[in-house]
Amino acid sequence: MTDRRASSDAAASTRADGTAAASQRLDERYGNSRASRIRLRALMWSLGAFIVVVFGAWVLWAGLLAPAANVNAVDVAHTVVDEHTVDVTYQLTVDPGTAAMCALQAQDDQHSIVGWKIVEIPASDTRTRELTESVRTVDTAVTGLIYRCWLP
Repeated sequence: MTDRRASSDAAASTRADGTAAASQRLDERYGNSRASRIRLRALMWSLGAFIVVVFGAWVLWAGLLAPAANVNAVDVAHTVVDEHTVDVTYQLTVDPGTAAMCALQAQDDQHSIVGWKIVEIPASDTRTRELTESVRTVDTAVTGLIYRCWLP
């Protein structure tokens, strides 16, 4: 009876070893081994560290190292002079001693841009000033607007 039990235990042990070995081979084949889990964990930590570094660099560049000067422009009025000219009056606020540039546009009744002009505004001693510029058009304009202003 002992021989039979020993042989059945040996057979069960052999089957368990065979099943474990087959399972281990399948895990390795499909990337479910301990080494692949360690590589995946290292990759995720590296990716997380990279994202933190990039975000920190962006915060420094965009927030802390950005120029302190800013520019603000407001439309005041427009006057259609004739079918090929519109005068745009706007108020520009910029730090004294700072030059700026503005893009002005003229639109027709379909909101199509029929005129465009980029204006270089020299530095001044005053913070806020009112300016008027003429914009040439290819068709009759119904309005003149500031597209945007920026610091050169």
